[in-house]
Amino acid sequence: MNTFVVKLPAKIALMLSSLLLLSGCGINNIPTFDEAVDSAWSEVQNQYKRRADLVPNLVETVKGFAEQEKEVFLEVTEARAKVSQMNVSPEMLSDPTAFEMFQQNQAGLGGALSKLMLVAERYPDLKSNENFLQLQNQLEGTENRIAVARGDYIKAVQKYNTELRTIPGRWWRKFMYSENTAKETFSINEADTQLPSVNFNNN
Repeated sequence: MNTFVVKLPAKIALMLSSLLLLSGCGINNIPTFDEAVDSAWSEVQNQYKRRADLVPNLVETVKGFAEQEKEVFLEVTEARAKVSQMNVSPEMLSDPTAFEMFQQNQAGLGGALSKLMLVAERYPDLKSNENFLQLQNQLEGTENRIAVARGDYIKAVQKYNTELRTIPGRWWRKFMYSENTAKETFSINEADTQLPSVNFNNN
């Protein structure tokens, strides 16, 4: 029985062998982990946008029962404007100052929303309003999604940054991925940006 054998030129065989060896040595880790960070960051942005999108309807609903709470409405509106006006780009993840500003603005909106939700405690009719309860539930769900998205992002950044600092990642970065830099991560306590637990069933 004849066996058909293809003989590759030595140079090509050497190149293929080298590529197989390199693929097992983490040569693709940096771009792979970088993509994972970008994906996790996109989800963080998505959930923060979802929260910002809920604000106008929530404010209008509360206004219908507590129009005199003008200071709180103004604070929420201004905080949302700061969040909406931010130029969020991929470069921000490697810019400590810009990332810190993003965190502060999001925390500011979270704090303003906390005050708005606490206003409801003074208005029994508002607490039982179906539209308000629906918006409140959506907001709570969004805050939970934000916490999850932030956690996933933190893990992705930790993995990526560790790869840049440890061997063989440090070597691959030096020779092939010199443009890759460490990413910023959330430094504040997640509890600082979450809404307080409010019981809307008590009058």
